[in-house]
Amino acid sequence: MTDRDAVQDSGAKAARRAAIALVILVAAVIGLFVANPHRLYLWIKAVHVIAIIAWMAAMLYLPRLFIYHCDAEAGSAQSETFKVMERRLLRIIANPAMMIAWVLGIWLAWTSGVYLDGWFIAKLLCVLAMSAVHGHFAKAVRLFAEDRNERPARYWRMMNEAPTVLMIVIVVMVIVRPF
Repeated sequence: MTDRDAVQDSGAKAARRAAIALVILVAAVIGLFVANPHRLYLWIKAVHVIAIIAWMAAMLYLPRLFIYHCDAEAGSAQSETFKVMERRLLRIIANPAMMIAWVLGIWLAWTSGVYLDGWFIAKLLCVLAMSAVHGHFAKAVRLFAEDRNERPARYWRMMNEAPTVLMIVIVVMVIVRPF
């Protein structure tokens, strides 16, 4: 077995573990709903917050990986390691967490009736911007994987701040509800 086969095999195992964890989580939420449907809202909210935390962790870490990847020579062992880390972080953590956050967030907004409130619309615009940043990072993962990154480390240092600023505004909108 080559090193590349070992990396792919361990990646497949990690993906299976993530899928199993997701299935267990969904089954637990369904079980809780059957046992006590009045508490479902709070459980959905808790899972939504957990998904947001995972998404933000990935959004804050990906550009750091890009910064270090810029310094690695294309084709080097270090560059290949960064490619694996970036791909796994995006596919196993960031993408599923973003999807769960979106689906549950829409359900929560609809169920609670806040979808027309000013603070929620501002928050939604920031979440859309965060999703656009996510898409930009996903494209960067693809370009780095193809050894076609054209952005300097300085650019990724600045992009590292975008999720932080958006997250701060989102949290303020949700907690303070200024309008």
